[in-house]
Amino acid sequence: EGWIHSSSGKSFDIRIFDKDQRLYEAFKNVTFYKERWIKEDGLEQKLIVTYSLKYRDYQQQIRTRQLERAVKLISSNPKSIDKKRQNDYKRFICATKVTNDGEVAEKAVYSLDEKAIAKEAMYDGFYAVCTNLEEEVSTIAKINHQRWEIEECFRIMKSEFKARPVFLRRDDRIKAHFTTCFLALVLYRYLEKKLDNKFTTNEIINQLKDMNFHAIPGEGYMPIYTRTDFTDALHEAFGFRTDYQIVSNREMKKIYKNTKK
Repeated sequence: EGWIHSSSGKSFDIRIFDKDQRLYEAFKNVTFYKERWIKEDGLEQKLIVTYSLKYRDYQQQIRTRQLERAVKLISSNPKSIDKKRQNDYKRFICATKVTNDGEVAEKAVYSLDEKAIAKEAMYDGFYAVCTNLEEEVSTIAKINHQRWEIEECFRIMKSEFKARPVFLRRDDRIKAHFTTCFLALVLYRYLEKKLDNKFTTNEIINQLKDMNFHAIPGEGYMPIYTRTDFTDALHEAFGFRTDYQIVSNREMKKIYKNTKK
């Protein structure tokens, strides 16, 4: 309770957004905050904690993909589980080295650490910062919101657009590679907003890749992808459809022509 809407200054109980989908959609891109002054080691500063539904969804998406990797590792290569870093997906794996009777077992049994997952999930959507700036809290909260979105941009560049590693040596080719990745990111961000931020990065990228067609010489193109909520939203946002039984050559040329505007 008591989370302040950064724009209107109204107070909210953030639990309501999990109970009402309409409210969730309305406030998904909004930042909420709480603030108080703290004094540690003689230093007085302002503690600001922000909460964002979009940031929460982003963190949940990352953890879901890490859990998928953890499950795969348990079944394929358990010997490498003990080597892990602080933010490594292996942190969600626990080892049981005793039997039900309390005796020491010769082999370890690996499974997902449900307690660790639940503990981390408690903090989804929250971001804390200490500052001695005298700016309005809403201004600082907005800056914090931009910081994690920048972090997300780097993650998308690395994971979805394969910006790294770079197997190039010539400067012009390195610049061309990152220019291409940057342009892809800009186009993706425009597409994301055009779709009202209703889909995750993974959903958008993978479903775009799956939108394949079979070319029929002299007639047109037959869609061989499955119609989904994403493809419906995509067609509605851009004013044309490609999920008919066949898209004629004439219609495809018209769609292509419109992309140049």
